[in-house]
Amino acid sequence: MSFTPLRSVKATGALCVKCQEEVMPGIAKTPSPPYYAVIFSSTRTEGDHGYGAMADRMLELAAQQEGFLGIESAREDVGITVSYWASEESIKSWKQNAEHLEAQYLGHKAWYSELKVRVAKVERAYGI
Repeated sequence: MSFTPLRSVKATGALCVKCQEEVMPGIAKTPSPPYYAVIFSSTRTEGDHGYGAMADRMLELAAQQEGFLGIESAREDVGITVSYWASEESIKSWKQNAEHLEAQYLGHKAWYSELKVRVAKVERAYGI
């Protein structure tokens, strides 16, 4: 399965996920469970300080990682990004990616006043 890079949709602040052959704004197209979700909740600091460019790069890079399934993101006062992964091993590999490690460091240092990461196994999924 191959994925193409994600693009920000500047007008809405939503994300476009192009996976397999379909572009889906907002909600990721994921396979039947089980799979994993990494939930990243954050509160931003003031100013961009390179955040926008790095966020775009992280989306592009994540989409190239083995086991990446999709991503959803929303931001108001609290930002929530959920990335979906085929396995715990693919999550661990992404966490150790050199560019992602740099983004994590900058996030702690400059971009977030508060953040929390949660990893969950998706056992059921349904919707319309």
